[in-house]
Amino acid sequence: MRTKLGLTDEPVIAVGAFDEHSGAGRAKIEQLTLVRVMGTSTCDIIVSSKEVIGTNTVRGICGQVDGSVIPGYIGLEAGQSAFGDVLAWFKEILSWPMDNLILNSSVLNEVQKNQLKEEMEANFIEKLSEQAEKIPLSESIPTALDWINGRRTPDANQELKSAISNLSLGTKAPHIFKALVNAICFGSKKIVDRFEEEGVKINSVIGIGGVARKSPFIMQTLANVLNKPIKVAASDQAPALGAAVYAAVSAGIYTDVIEASKKMGSDFEATYFPEIDKVAIYEKLMKSYDELSFFAENITQKSKVNELHL
Repeated sequence: MRTKLGLTDEPVIAVGAFDEHSGAGRAKIEQLTLVRVMGTSTCDIIVSSKEVIGTNTVRGICGQVDGSVIPGYIGLEAGQSAFGDVLAWFKEILSWPMDNLILNSSVLNEVQKNQLKEEMEANFIEKLSEQAEKIPLSESIPTALDWINGRRTPDANQELKSAISNLSLGTKAPHIFKALVNAICFGSKKIVDRFEEEGVKINSVIGIGGVARKSPFIMQTLANVLNKPIKVAASDQAPALGAAVYAAVSAGIYTDVIEASKKMGSDFEATYFPEIDKVAIYEKLMKSYDELSFFAENITQKSKVNELHL
């Protein structure tokens, strides 16, 4: 392979790393910054000094490993089992008439069906987002949970299911979509709150991945819910660029990952700042999320106890 690839007699070999940890390494990560890899699910990565963490372990997260992101620092990992998947589920629900009735209709020819499907696919989430964004926060909006695929962090419990409350005859598709966007952002805040409760301070957030780059509506809602600025990295190839950062350090081109990341890391294409007039409203809506979470978790636990007794 050395001959085939034209390598020197002494190639530098570096060990592998988890993809999200590598992605965080390329996103110009530094202390007090949370990197969110946002796609179908999320992976949340933050580094902390050993002086801050000491011998403590952060309760209810997925992993805590010395040097997993940056050598000399503790890498902390959390995440949501579903993020974009929550919205994809809702899209699939709404698409049922299209897929099963319209696209099987004898009124349209195959060319028209394909064109209609392509148009729907291209505009579906965008139109929902536009309508949802126009709904005032003062209007009655359902409360939803993001546990469509269980709960990963904080406090993993894959038996939990999602739920929606406060539905009425006035509830339309954009209202439910807005509730689901709120839910995935509230789930994100639970992660941030847990880190900070455990002594890991977060000053800013970096978003990478498809959702971060494609949905200004979600990113602005997230900034309002977290009450923190969020930068969006421009690159779509986070883990690959992170692997290049690690390789450059291994080869001695840069002295450490932080220096290499600053030189090689992705630029930011957008920054979302909290809208002060909306932050307080989202704090109130978050209480409804907490109440529904408490109810759903208790129901799940009681059902499990009943199953064991049976």
